[in-house]
Amino acid sequence: MVSTEPQESAETAKASPGLFAQLVRFALIGGCCALLDLGIYSGERALGMDHAPWDTVARAISFIIGTTTAYFLNRKFTFSAGRKEGAGQVGSFVLLYTVTFFVAVGMNALMLAVLPEMAWKPTLAWVISQGTATAINFVMLKWVVFREN
Repeated sequence: MVSTEPQESAETAKASPGLFAQLVRFALIGGCCALLDLGIYSGERALGMDHAPWDTVARAISFIIGTTTAYFLNRKFTFSAGRKEGAGQVGSFVLLYTVTFFVAVGMNALMLAVLPEMAWKPTLAWVISQGTATAINFVMLKWVVFREN
């Protein structure tokens, strides 16, 4: 039987870029998605979500949008050899982003509570929470979610 579906042979399958290239791609994608996240968070705060509990809700919404965008872009461009379909990858993604969601939102709330009052306190709290979540994400995406078999 002749198939009309495109087939990828072992020789034409995309190889994953090296660790340095992955770090560069992850940083570029992460930077763009972080700007998206910060823009949404800042916009929500400007629209009145700048006090408890709405500041935490704003951070949760911005995190979900930014990290979901980053996941799909990293899946396509950074960890290409680790792409696979199936419940395992989806389950790993859900578990990872559930953990990093609580880390990012919790760290943001903690920083808003402990940082001294200053004009850029919400931005600093966001940067600290984002940096913590980003470090966790790279390690877990590389070696768990998109691991190469």
